[in-house]
Amino acid sequence: MVALALDIGATKFAAGLVDSQGTVPSSERIQVPAAGVWPACCELLLRVAGTERVTAVGIGAAGPVDVRAGSTGPLNIPEWAGGFGIVAAVRELFPDATVRFAIDGVCLALAEQRWGAARGIADVLALTVSSGIGGGIISEGRVLMGRTGNAGHIGHIVVPGSAEPCACGGFGCVEAVASGPSSVRWARRQGWTGSTGIELSESARAGDGLARAALERAGTALGTAIASAAALLDTDLVVVGGGFAQSGDLLWRPLLDSAAAHARLIFLRELRVVPSELTDQATLAGAALLALRS
Repeated sequence: MVALALDIGATKFAAGLVDSQGTVPSSERIQVPAAGVWPACCELLLRVAGTERVTAVGIGAAGPVDVRAGSTGPLNIPEWAGGFGIVAAVRELFPDATVRFAIDGVCLALAEQRWGAARGIADVLALTVSSGIGGGIISEGRVLMGRTGNAGHIGHIVVPGSAEPCACGGFGCVEAVASGPSSVRWARRQGWTGSTGIELSESARAGDGLARAALERAGTALGTAIASAAALLDTDLVVVGGGFAQSGDLLWRPLLDSAAAHARLIFLRELRVVPSELTDQATLAGAALLALRS
């Protein structure tokens, strides 16, 4: 069996062949183009597959998704935001392949349970904080999908006191407050002159007050959302990954303080919030596990 893994992110596609251990030894990635999104993704998949006869494909996609219909509608990919039938498109590309599809948070949770900070843990919430905020749930050792496949989509928990508009059409979602791009937008409104989450983190470490305030604001919102989700799920472990989550103590200190301030019920007293042990390949690694489940 030759298996292929595909990660559909908000800003990039990544793909690689899966080895017998369920890992992706090497991968290729491209930026999501402004137009011609599927042709670009298709070209990537064909290039990675080469002359191999692909018999299984695992797909992890930014949400929202509809696993029943096999479609994904990432809010940050306008051409697909109304829903794109990714499963049917991939099946047409690889007619001999079994295609398994899940939201990126599910893939993240699977990868954390297999190789990351959730090894051997039966109940965990795994989330990614990057250009968006997503998550996946493992309960009693089993990954939860939900009715449409969007279980664990923590980015749209509403945090108190925020009226920030969200790309989903609502307002006050933690994604609209605490993702990398959201934090950059807030900081720029206050007068900061940088343009990326990486620059924001660097400015904060260099002592810039506006950048520090942006990270504190994001961390506080994340901690509040995490405590709420932990109470709902009755979990004592939350694993946080993603590029923006690597901003250091200036994000993590308010995150942990806020989570502790809100997680006061007796069954949450041992709540642990820890950084992911995986790289930004976590979704692709989880997609590889999906492919092998085929």
